[in-house]
Amino acid sequence: MLTESHPDSAAAASTAAMPLPLEEGRNCWQVAKADRAAFIVDAEDYFRIARKAMLSARARIMLIGWDVDTRIRLDHESDDEAPDDLGPLLSWLVKTRPELEIHVLAWNAAAYKFLGRGSTIFRLATWARHRRVHFRFDSAHPREASHHQKLLVIDDSLAFCGGIDMTGSRWDTRDHKDDDPRRRRPTTGRHYGPWHDTIMAVDGEAARALGELGRLRWKIGCNEDLDEAQAPPAAPWPEGLKADFRDMPIAIARTRGKVTNWTEVREIEALYVDMIMAAKRFVYLENQYFASRVVAQAVERRLKEKGGPEFLVVSPSSGMGWLDDEAMSPARAELMRALGEADHEKRFRIYNPLTSNGEQIYVHSKVMIVDDRMLRVGSANLNNRSMGLDSECDVMLDAANDPSGAAAKTIARIRSDLMAEHLDVSVEEVERSFDETGSLIRTIEALRSEGRTLAPFTPEEPSDLEKTLAHSESLDPESACDSFEPMAKHRLLRGMRGRFR
Repeated sequence: MLTESHPDSAAAASTAAMPLPLEEGRNCWQVAKADRAAFIVDAEDYFRIARKAMLSARARIMLIGWDVDTRIRLDHESDDEAPDDLGPLLSWLVKTRPELEIHVLAWNAAAYKFLGRGSTIFRLATWARHRRVHFRFDSAHPREASHHQKLLVIDDSLAFCGGIDMTGSRWDTRDHKDDDPRRRRPTTGRHYGPWHDTIMAVDGEAARALGELGRLRWKIGCNEDLDEAQAPPAAPWPEGLKADFRDMPIAIARTRGKVTNWTEVREIEALYVDMIMAAKRFVYLENQYFASRVVAQAVERRLKEKGGPEFLVVSPSSGMGWLDDEAMSPARAELMRALGEADHEKRFRIYNPLTSNGEQIYVHSKVMIVDDRMLRVGSANLNNRSMGLDSECDVMLDAANDPSGAAAKTIARIRSDLMAEHLDVSVEEVERSFDETGSLIRTIEALRSEGRTLAPFTPEEPSDLEKTLAHSESLDPESACDSFEPMAKHRLLRGMRGRFR
């Protein structure tokens, strides 16, 4: 049975616990202190805050993403002289900041998109002649892999890491209205659907570490060495951004597929498993997918325990694009079926967020909250390729490192706030219901209603071909080696003890 727990007692339990063991090179790359850290929800706030941060840059801006679109609007209500669109803003910054250098890195598979992006190709041509603007495409990854990190680093003293790319079709407010007129694609003006995402801001040593990671990625992708940015004094904390945490160690974890002289890195996968195994009461997840064999295997192990933690996944009801339809959605259905056989106490549930009119809110966020104690944000999806093939970066903080209990209370508030956004209720209603039930699942069932809400996900039955593709992992390999191996049935569910062994 799930035990009831008051938020205050949860905070006390979190801070009384020992911090999760972190081993550099296994489940993290570095642990570095952030003087301040803030959790940012949805791109309206992130784009506006990032613009302010870039306006404070003096030495270097490093923007790294799966995709970068110079046409996007960062702020719809600015009141200063700087441009609001990304490309013009970067051009204006190097013109008005004589010491500033800008480095932009995007996945090379997105290069063809730039041909159809209006004035973008001319802006890139202009930047190519500028000695202080450097725009590159990253092709240093295994076949069928992608460069997927999302980083913005300002003067190596302020950094953002999470799931939000500075590209089209990402901007949205936390209201996720059905017909927000500002939710339009650049140039074409076509409407796109509601989009939910998250990112973390950090400063201090953690920002310097993310700057080092950015320079490392530039070295891998461009074969160019960059020095650490020298910009006294440090970039200021963005005005209007409330620091959720202070003086907290931040664990930085990576995925990197083996390529040329660079070895495979699977820190993100190890950290997922370790956090799942450390859970006492619950694991709250927001993710684009639920298709990772290793993660599902760890969840299955916990579901088999009597009185173990519950697992709540907030995910989109359907994917976007061919890969989602042919690989990720069938894999999710197969894993859910296998986990259902282990879930004797009904402690695993996937929910889909919907708008007032019943439209899907696409969840691109990659968040993990364990027991209102550990908070993790990053770029890694819950699929196989994010565990060993694509380049990824996640950050995690553990409230057990804060003996005051303030960090645990803040994480609880963040988790309640996310649930309140999806359920279209107040944070206080979520806190009150969770206090009464001690269960994330029962809280959602008590508060969900018609209109904007969380709906239980029931997967469609995959076709025989989809099952074969999902089981083989041929479209979602776990490593660079797997992408070259011949198709094999039931690879997806190997190690799981259900009837699909």
